[in-house]
Amino acid sequence: MMEQYVKILKEHAIKITPQRLEVLKYLDTHRNHPTAYEIYEALKKDNPSLSKTTVYNSLEVLQRHDIIHSLTISGSELRYDFRTEVHHHFLCRKCGKIIDIDVGCPYMDEFLNGGHRVEEVHGYFKGICKECLKKKGE
Repeated sequence: MMEQYVKILKEHAIKITPQRLEVLKYLDTHRNHPTAYEIYEALKKDNPSLSKTTVYNSLEVLQRHDIIHSLTISGSELRYDFRTEVHHHFLCRKCGKIIDIDVGCPYMDEFLNGGHRVEEVHGYFKGICKECLKKKGE
């Protein structure tokens, strides 16, 4: 299983460390847009010597090499996303869940035809998710 993460790090010429591999694996298997602290808390259970700094540094390196993305949909805290292709996000104001949304931008082709290079697209929708609406009977 870890071979795919080793391959990703090699492709980006990043030093392979057990911590980076674990962070990548966690983000790949937990597509719920966790915070760095949530990742740290989950990983330290199996690795008590893991430090918060190591997790933060690993996330920063992975983000700098476009292996993962960060988003600030929920305020000032960064959330992390293993999915790097263009997509948008929906934040439920009730339960805090962040859901991926595949919505194309109708202006992207026109913009790109103007000679620009788009490196990031952020689209945030906020409201109440269907599960919370069902619980409330709305």
